[in-house]
Amino acid sequence: MSEARLFVGNLSYQTMENDLQDYFSQAGVVSSVNLMLDKFTGKSRGFAFIEYGSPADANKAVEMFHGKEFQGRQLTVNIARPREERPREGGRGGGGYRDREERRERR
Repeated sequence: MSEARLFVGNLSYQTMENDLQDYFSQAGVVSSVNLMLDKFTGKSRGFAFIEYGSPADANKAVEMFHGKEFQGRQLTVNIARPREERPREGGRGGGGYRDREERRERR
């Protein structure tokens, strides 16, 4: 995970990638903006990842923007952590129809 990549949370659902590009460019050269969208509705999930050209610019952005208001919301801005592995859904578990039948038979 890059030390130049930021997590930006508590975004307004109306925020667009170009809004973030413009705003976060005040801290340095922004190489990419990735606004997270809901895969079903296509609407913003309220957070984004922003990558800078250098870790120094990313740290400057954290200092400049964490806790500051942007489009009516108080931002959470910090260095992005690696994504934690979560168990894949599916397989055994979840208590489907077959599980209920097996429990009924054991009674």
